[in-house]
Amino acid sequence: MEQPEQEVATSLQTPKVAAEAQAPPAPRPQAPSGMGGTVFDAEKVSCYYGSFRAVTDVSLSIHENEITAFIGPSGCGKTTVLRTLNRMNDLVVGARVEGEVRYRGASLYARDVSPIAVRRRIGMVFQKPNPFPKSIYDNVAYGPRINGERNKQKLDEIVEHSLRQAALWDEVKNRLKASGLGLSGGQAQRLCIARTLAVEPDVVLMDEPCSALDPIATGAIEDLMHAIKSEYTIVIVTHNMQQATRVSDRTAFFSVLVNEESDTRTGVLVEYGTTEQIFHDPTDSRTQAYVTGRIG
Repeated sequence: MEQPEQEVATSLQTPKVAAEAQAPPAPRPQAPSGMGGTVFDAEKVSCYYGSFRAVTDVSLSIHENEITAFIGPSGCGKTTVLRTLNRMNDLVVGARVEGEVRYRGASLYARDVSPIAVRRRIGMVFQKPNPFPKSIYDNVAYGPRINGERNKQKLDEIVEHSLRQAALWDEVKNRLKASGLGLSGGQAQRLCIARTLAVEPDVVLMDEPCSALDPIATGAIEDLMHAIKSEYTIVIVTHNMQQATRVSDRTAFFSVLVNEESDTRTGVLVEYGTTEQIFHDPTDSRTQAYVTGRIG
């Protein structure tokens, strides 16, 4: 039987020293350790949709206060892997995960862990901006209210702080009662980021957050990521290799294994390292071919 969400959320906030002591040895392929502690350890993770294996045998560690980019061609499973980090794939009928995913030393897929509690600690920003049909204020205040916050002054503080973090406050502070649906694409995406930050997550996952945005809006989101990474751990899926080089500290390159007999495609992690190493001195020929544009 599942624990109450509050208890599970507490268990997922294991002190860093204890969490690292409980974590298994770092699997391969593995980026060199940085200054931050380990937030996620994925070991031999495979993802299935029904009988179809979408991703096979992924092992990597993700470090705090860094931006980690997942890159690779379409269909390589990078979004599927991203969604394993906050159990979003649980919402897909027939989806299942094999292997181990640990968050600060605690198993994300243990039977007594609530997926809802997991998503409160590990927020997600989606590819297409999706403001709620509410005011700008109510979009940002939505999560804190769901979590029980009723104090108007406290909500005002949360909304302003979150919008400032998302570099949106100065643009919307005089129209907080206006609909969030009336914002431009870039503003709407920053509103969604503010909505995610309002519940004070530990990690922010971003699934191609700039794919629908123009270069100016994309630049604003990238600047935002740099500005908040000292407070959050960020994992981003991107098709834009230049973006990966601009924003990320580490990069994981995924590719596709094709079964000629069944004509099925399975995602695989080819190489994981510092972004500088992946783009300037990759160890795998497949990585070299992708980052130089010889294959797409």
